[in-house]
Amino acid sequence: MLIGEYQHNIDTKGRLIMPSKFRSDLGERFIITRGLDGCLFGFPMSSWEKIQEKLAKLPVAKKDARAFTRFFYSAATEVEIDKQGRINLPNNLINFAKIDKECRVIGVTDRIEIWSGEKWEEFAQVAEENFEDIAEEMIDFGF
Repeated sequence: MLIGEYQHNIDTKGRLIMPSKFRSDLGERFIITRGLDGCLFGFPMSSWEKIQEKLAKLPVAKKDARAFTRFFYSAATEVEIDKQGRINLPNNLINFAKIDKECRVIGVTDRIEIWSGEKWEEFAQVAEENFEDIAEEMIDFGF
């Protein structure tokens, strides 16, 4: 299970150190793509295969389904963890997530999220201020 929050910096070549606690769950190679809320999603291959199965079942006749799958798949890239524990993020993903230098790598059960430090701080502040309201809404989902 991928959990926790880690602060790392991206270097000028787009390399980002993966937290050591995530490396075994992610595997040597995994998929990074555009995520929601302005972050990047990273999926171990086993999770990526499950997502592909679900996306393949979306109706191609639905405009929103086509748009989502195009946007999601077009940025997807396989990354490999090097001997120093780093991955190389492509420029299109760095630009999408507005990552300058400081990053937050977040574990979210079956995926990681990579956030710019600034965007994560904004998100975390709003989430913290509204945590009780959010928790109350989770009852609707059986939590």
